[in-house]
Amino acid sequence: MKIDMKKVTPHIVAFVLFLAVPLAYFYPQLQGKKLAQHDIAMWKGSAKEILDYKAKTGVESLWTNSMFGGMPAYLISANYKGNLLKKVDHFLHTVGRPASFIFITMLGFYFLLLVFGVNPWLSIVGAIGYGLSTYFLIVIGAGHNAKIHAIGYLAPSIAGMILAFRGKWLAGLAVFGLAFGLSLNAGHPQITYYGAFIMGAIYLYYLFESIKEKALKQFAKSTAVLLVAGILAFGANFTYLWFTYDYGKDSIRGKSELSHEQHNKTSGLDRDYATQWSYGVAETFNMLIPNLMGGSSTMDVGNKSETFKFLRRNGVPYNQVNAIISNLPTYWGPQPSTSGPVYIGAILIFLFVFGMFILKGRFKWYLFGVTVLAIMLAWGNHFNFLTNLFFDYFPFYNKFRTVSMILVIAEFTIPLIAILALKEVLQGDIPKDEFWKALKWSAGIVGGICLFFMLFGTSLFSFSGLIDNQLGWPKEVVEVMRKDRANLLFNDAFRSLFFVLSGAAVLALFYMKKIKSTVLVLLLGVLITTDLWAVDKRYMDNSGFQIPKKVEEPFTPTEADKQILADPDPNFRVFNLTVSPFNDASTSYFHKSIGGYHGAKLRRYQDLIDFHLSKGNMAVFNMLNTKYIIQPGKEGPVAVLNPDALGHAWFVDSLKLVDNPDEEIDALNSFNPKTTAIVDKRFKGYVDDFKFGNSAQGNIELVEYRPNRLKYKTSSTATQLAVFSEIYYPKGWQAYIDGKPADHFRANYVLRAMIVPAGEHQIEFVFDPPLWKKGTYVDLASSLLIILIFVGWVGIELAKVLKK
Repeated sequence: MKIDMKKVTPHIVAFVLFLAVPLAYFYPQLQGKKLAQHDIAMWKGSAKEILDYKAKTGVESLWTNSMFGGMPAYLISANYKGNLLKKVDHFLHTVGRPASFIFITMLGFYFLLLVFGVNPWLSIVGAIGYGLSTYFLIVIGAGHNAKIHAIGYLAPSIAGMILAFRGKWLAGLAVFGLAFGLSLNAGHPQITYYGAFIMGAIYLYYLFESIKEKALKQFAKSTAVLLVAGILAFGANFTYLWFTYDYGKDSIRGKSELSHEQHNKTSGLDRDYATQWSYGVAETFNMLIPNLMGGSSTMDVGNKSETFKFLRRNGVPYNQVNAIISNLPTYWGPQPSTSGPVYIGAILIFLFVFGMFILKGRFKWYLFGVTVLAIMLAWGNHFNFLTNLFFDYFPFYNKFRTVSMILVIAEFTIPLIAILALKEVLQGDIPKDEFWKALKWSAGIVGGICLFFMLFGTSLFSFSGLIDNQLGWPKEVVEVMRKDRANLLFNDAFRSLFFVLSGAAVLALFYMKKIKSTVLVLLLGVLITTDLWAVDKRYMDNSGFQIPKKVEEPFTPTEADKQILADPDPNFRVFNLTVSPFNDASTSYFHKSIGGYHGAKLRRYQDLIDFHLSKGNMAVFNMLNTKYIIQPGKEGPVAVLNPDALGHAWFVDSLKLVDNPDEEIDALNSFNPKTTAIVDKRFKGYVDDFKFGNSAQGNIELVEYRPNRLKYKTSSTATQLAVFSEIYYPKGWQAYIDGKPADHFRANYVLRAMIVPAGEHQIEFVFDPPLWKKGTYVDLASSLLIILIFVGWVGIELAKVLKK
C-alpha cells in the first residue's frame, strides 16, 4: 500500500499544531510547573477528607463531613470506576493539563469541520480560532476544569450527529456514542445541556428537510442510531448521572419546601441566585470588542493611563500608584464580577455575518436561531420574560446557575458558520455580484458597529460601575478612572475595526485572484490567532503557574488551625470568620467545617444558612457541634473555644411537633437544642409510642469515626430520644442498634434523631447507597460496548484504506 502523503500531511500538521499552540500558550507547563486555579484549590479543600481516607484505607467514602456539616461526595470526589471511558479520556490528556483541554477542544472542532467537508488546512485555522476563544482560557484560569472538559467534547458529539443523518450510521453510532459519553463523563451537566440546544436545532433541521424530501424512513433510522448511541453514553455514566439527579432533588437545585419568597422560587434554583451572573444587553457586544465594558473586574491599565497621570500629578508615591493601576476596577458592566469577556474574535464575527449572506440552504438559519436564543437567554434578569418562561416551563433549565454560560452556544455556532462561509469562498462557487454585496454588507455591519462605539461610545455610556460607590475614593479619582474605561472601549473598538477590515481585505484579494488560496488560509490563520492570543493573554497569562508543591498543597495551616488540630476529639465542627465561610473551602482542608464551597449544597442546609447561621443563631451553631470559631486577631487568626457546643450526640427531655417546614425552620429561633427536639409531623409515627421521663438521663458518646461510618455507645436507665449532630440524609444512611437495622428520623430541620432503648447499646450509622454497586455494572457494560463499537468502526475504515 502506498500512502498518499499529500492527503495525510495536513492531518499530521493539525495534530502537531493542536499540541504546540496550547503548550506554547501554557509554556510553564513544559518547565514542570502547575497552574494554581482558585476552584481547584477549593476542590482540594472540599475533597481532602475523602482523599485522605481513601489513601489510608483504600475505601471510597461517598460522604464527607468536612463541608456544610456533612454532604454526599457524589459531586466532589467520587470515583466511578466502572466507566471505562475515563481511560479513554485519560489517554487524550496525555499531554498534560491545562494544555490538553485546548488540545482536545481544537481536535474535536477540526474533526467536525472535516465532517462538513471543509479543506483540512482551513479546518486547522477554524479549530485554532475556536480553541482560542477567550472564554475557554478564562475558564481554565478560574479552575472550572469540568466546564472546559465538557466543552472539548461538544464538537465531536455534533460531528457524530451529522454522520448519522448523512446515512453513515456505524460512524454516527461510534463517534456520537464515544464523544457524548466523554462529554457526560467530564462532569459538567450544564455544558452538556447547553450543547443539547445546538443538537436540538440540528435535529429539527434534518427533521424538516426529511419531511420536505420525503425521506422520513432514513431520518427515522438515523434517529434510532443516535438514540442507541445516546442510551449507551448515558449508560456509561449511569451511576454518576443517577446520583447527580437524585441528590439534585435534595440540593439547592431542587424545589424548596419553604413558602417564603415564593415569587423567587422555582422547582430548581431560586431565580435571583440563578441569574446573578446575567450578561448585559449592551455587554453582548464584547464578543466583538473585548474591553467594551472594561474587560475583567480589575486590570493593569499601565503608566500611560489617565489614572496614573492624575495620581502622580497629585503627589501620590509611585509604589502606591503602581499598586492601584495594576488592579484598577475597570469593569463597569452589570455582573457582580467577571474574569473577562466572551470574546469570539473580530474576524470570526465578521466571517459569521458574511456567512449569513452567502451560505445557501436553511441550515445556517437553524444555527443562527439557536445563537440568537442563547444570547437572549444569557441576558437573564435583563430579559425576564424569556428567562422566566424557560425557568418555569423548559425541562431542567432552572437547575443551572450563571445563565451567561449559555453563550458557549454562540462560541460554537459563530466560528462554525464563519468557516463554512470560507469553505464556499475557497470552492469558488459564489457569483461576483453576490460576493461583493456580502463582503460590503458584512464589513459594513461589523466594522460599522466598531466605528459606532469609537465615535459615540464615550457619550453613550456613563462608564459607572457597581463597585464605584464601594471604593471610597475621591470623586476626582473615580472620574479619571472612568476616562480610562472609556479609553479601553475606544482602543478595542479601533483594534477590532482593524481586524475586521484586514479580514475583509484578505478575502477581497483572494477573490480578485491577487493571492492564492494557501496564502488566504495562512493570512487568516495568522490574523485570527494573533487577535485571540493577544486578548487571551490579558485575562489568562502564566502568572498563575507555580511549583507543584504549592499547587498540590494550596493551604498552609495558621496557628489557629494548629491549635484546633491538636484537639484529640475525632469529630467536631469549625466556623471560620476570617474567610467568607459559606463560599470558601479552605477551612475544610484542615477541619470539619460548617461552611464550605459548593454549587449544590443540601437545600435544607442552605435554608439553615439563610435563616440562622448567617444571623448568628448560637443555638443552631451549638446543635451543629461548632466547637471552635476562628476569628481575626491582631497577629493572625485566633481559635476561640465554644463551651456550649453540644457534642456528637445527646438525649433530650422534650419534643416539639410542628406542622410544616416553615414552622420547623422558624422554631429554631427560640429553643434550647440541649433539652428539646423539633420534629416535623411527617415523622410523628417514629415517636408516637415514646413517653418522656422526668429528664434525659443517660450517656451517649462517639467511639469510632469514619466519614461513612459512625459508632456510638449508649447507656441509659430508660428509653431515650437521642439527637445526633449529623446531617440527616436518608438516601444512603442506614442506622443499626446492636447490629440490627433501626429507624432514624429528622430533627431540628437538618439533624438525625433516634429512639434509643434502655440499657447499654451500640449504635452505628453507615452510608452505603444500594445503587452504587449495581450502577457500576451498568457503567462497565455500556462503556465497554461504546469502545468496542468505536474500535470496530476505526478498524473497518482502516481496512478500506488498506485495500486502495
